Parts: sequence; C-alpha cells; structure tokens
Amino acid sequence: MISVSLIDGTAPLTADVIVVATVSTEDGVALADGAAGVDAALGGVLLAALRAVEATGRADEAIKIPTLGKSGTPLIIAAGLGKGAPGILDPEAVRRGVGTALRGVQSAKRVAVAIGTGTDPELVGAISDGALLGGYRFTKYKPSAEQNPLRRVDIAVSEPAQAGAKAAIRRSRIITEAVNNTRDLVNTPANHLNPVTFASYAREHGEAAGLAVEVLDERALKRGRFGGILAVGGGSSTPPRLVRLSYAPARARARVALVGKGITFDTGGLDLKHTGMADMKSDMAGAAAVIESIIAAARLKLPIAITATVPMAENAVSGSSYRPSDILVMRDGRTVEVDNTDAEGRLILVDAILRACEDSPDYLIETATLTGGQVVALGNGISGVMGSDDFRDRVVAAGTAAGESLWPMPLPAALRSRLDSPVADVVNLPKDRSASMLVGGTFIKHFVPDGLDWVHLDIAGPAFLQSASGYNSQGGTGVIVRTIVASLTELAES
Repeated sequence: MISVSLIDGTAPLTADVIVVATVSTEDGVALADGAAGVDAALGGVLLAALRAVEATGRADEAIKIPTLGKSGTPLIIAAGLGKGAPGILDPEAVRRGVGTALRGVQSAKRVAVAIGTGTDPELVGAISDGALLGGYRFTKYKPSAEQNPLRRVDIAVSEPAQAGAKAAIRRSRIITEAVNNTRDLVNTPANHLNPVTFASYAREHGEAAGLAVEVLDERALKRGRFGGILAVGGGSSTPPRLVRLSYAPARARARVALVGKGITFDTGGLDLKHTGMADMKSDMAGAAAVIESIIAAARLKLPIAITATVPMAENAVSGSSYRPSDILVMRDGRTVEVDNTDAEGRLILVDAILRACEDSPDYLIETATLTGGQVVALGNGISGVMGSDDFRDRVVAAGTAAGESLWPMPLPAALRSRLDSPVADVVNLPKDRSASMLVGGTFIKHFVPDGLDWVHLDIAGPAFLQSASGYNSQGGTGVIVRTIVASLTELAES
C-alpha cells in the first residue's frame, strides 16, 4: 500500500527518487515550476543534462538522470508534460506525467515529487492520482520477491498544512483505491473470479463500507423472472448472480441507479469467439467499476442515495447453453430473440436495468464492455457515451474534468427498426452490423423508462490495454470509476 504525504517544498528533498516535470517549448525542453530546488542541489546542471540526452518534454516522456553523488538522492526522473509554459500546468498532463514516471520506478521505496503546485488543490490531487495510479502493480500471483517495493510518495508544496491540499489528498486516495481495486478485479483470471466469488467480493467489501447488500442466487433469479441473466449464465458450471448494493445517507438530494455488466468470462457462447478470447476475463470491467464507485461514494459521504444493481454470469459453452434463435422472457415480460450468443452483455444488463428502475431513480448510469464497435469507432483510449442528451453531456463534462476521455454519441431514432424481430419484441443483434456501438445503445434504450435521465458508457476498448500508457499499466485500467464518481459528486453538489 502506497501512502501519500505533503511535505515542505522549501526544505531539501530526500528520497530514493525525485520526480520533476519538463515542458516542450519553442526553444526546446524547459523545467516546469517546482524543480528549482532540485536543480540547485545538483549545481544548476539539470537542464543541461536533460538537453544532453535530447529530452524534449513531450507527453509520456520519462528521462532518468543519475545524480552521480552530487545529491543525497541517487536518481532524478524528468516527466514530460507536453507543450506548454513552465508555470501553467494542466492537471491531466501532470497526472499522466507523474504516472509515467512512477511506472518506471523499479526498486525505490520512497519517491518525492517536486512539481510546482503552490497551494492549488487540483494540482495536488492530480500529482497524488498520478503517483497512486502509476505506482500500481498487479502482483497477487507473483512470488514475494517480486512485490512492489514502493511505500511512500511525498509531494512538495509551499504549505503542507493547507486544508484544501489535505482534502485533495484524501479524495485522491479514496478514488484511486477504487480504480486500483477495479484493476485488480479485471486482471484476476476467471478461474479465480467467477459469478459466485465476484458476488462474495461485492458483499464483503460493500458491507465493510457500510452498504446494504443483497445477493440473488439462481433460485431467486428464477423466482424474479430474470430471463436474460439465467440464459446467459446457464451454460456455466458456476451459476449466475445478481448483486444489489445500496447507500442511503440521511438527507439524500437525489436517487441514482448504477448498473454494470459482469460477465466474468466470455467465450461467446455457442457463437464461439474466433479471436481475443484470452482478454475476456475483462468483460466484467463495468460491474467492477460500479461496485467500486458506490463504495467510493459512501467513503466520500456524498449526499445522494445510490443503488448498484450488478448482474454476474459466465458465458460458457455446454449442453445447457442458450442458443441462437432462442426467445428469452425478460424481467418485465418483454421478449428478446437471440440472434447471436456473443451479444450477451445487453441481455444481462436489461434484466438489471429493469430491476433498478423499479426503485424509481432520478438518474441511471450504466456501463459495460459492450461492443467491438466502440473500439472500431473510438479506439482504446476513448469511451463512447450515449443516453438522454442533457444528462449524457453532463456525464461527459464531469468525466473529462476528472481526467478520463469520453465522446458523446447519438442514438438516432432510425436505428430502432434494426432491432425488429418477426418472432419477439426485439432481437439482440441485427444482421446489419454497421453502427454496432449505437445499435447496442439503442437496445439498452428500448428498456429504459421514458423520461428518465440516463447514460450508457461503452468502455470495451479503454477497460483493458495491451500496452502501458501514462498512468495505466498493461491490463485492466479501472476506467470509468473516476467518471462515475465525478458524476455522482456533481449530482450531489447541484
């Protein structure tokens, strides 16, 4: 567990590694504010050393400069923030730069960050975020010799006792812990994380955060007519679950429903996947994000009532698997024709959304690794956002301010006819696969009550990366937790 502390930036810094920042200017690389004391300790040669190794200050650049005995700290890492001015720092650039630097730290136990923040809580929080996210390692199944040695990160500020900076550190700790827990869940393989163990995790951690927890097993799901969840989970030897986590403060300003897709492994079912199956342990990233987001909201004591409804199933292949052409009866009695068993996420989500909306929430936030179309349209770095226009845009604004990349997408009314079925109310996947991200959102919309402010967040690409970037290591990213928590915070404050 990495701790983050505020220290006096006017005093000499001592650590195993000191992180400073650079920017790219028209005149070449320049030191960002906050590095003057570090440069002075080296006799004023830091910028010359960076230029000698052809540092540019570009984003995602991390240049290591050994001090060769000129300082009590053996190593300086200069984190590039991209184009800009030394004294005007963008919080997300700082977050990303610090995260890149911390990913490169291998053996240090203590790191100090000397990036000029003054007493700006937003920049202090960004440094803390970058350090805690960039310092993440998934070592659960590694031998003890390969555990992360980093234990402490000190942030040099002008006034360590300043209340705003302390509050920013506290908020950063809560949110980054939620992100990193989500990463752990996404990175855990399916032989260790299945619907039953996932539900147990949700119960244990939810109750520890003071949440009310309800877990519906396969018998309760049958009684509750959750036809989508039961069908998708029917081919697995591990039965499906539906988890309900509730946070109810005394004076709630709004009622928010969270829903997240929890496919603990997706073979594609009888429509077996041809490629990329090894990454399908990540198909529960939406569920993990929702669980950790409501826990973070409770720890932050947000004055809104929140209920997370989380369907969990394994889409496996066996004699009891559901089939193409099956007709499923959903929670509310409407029917869905199954065209493709690999479009399973929307089936479990619909049952969960129907249950969540029985509580008459004011807002619905739903997230899922839903479509390959999201990756085709937006790549691995940007989540697609659909829903009711005004609320969609509020969520995009909140998530963008929190440092996540999102793009608002339309749900044209003309797409609804593509879901028509000759034998059921709707089909889960039309033959025409164009605009598949939007068609997936349209399918979800069909089951959302009219007039409800809602948003669908497709995180198929950003949830799991094949290579490290910024503060994200390879594998699970914990994406969308910061967006959800920021949106909940905005709702609480508005």
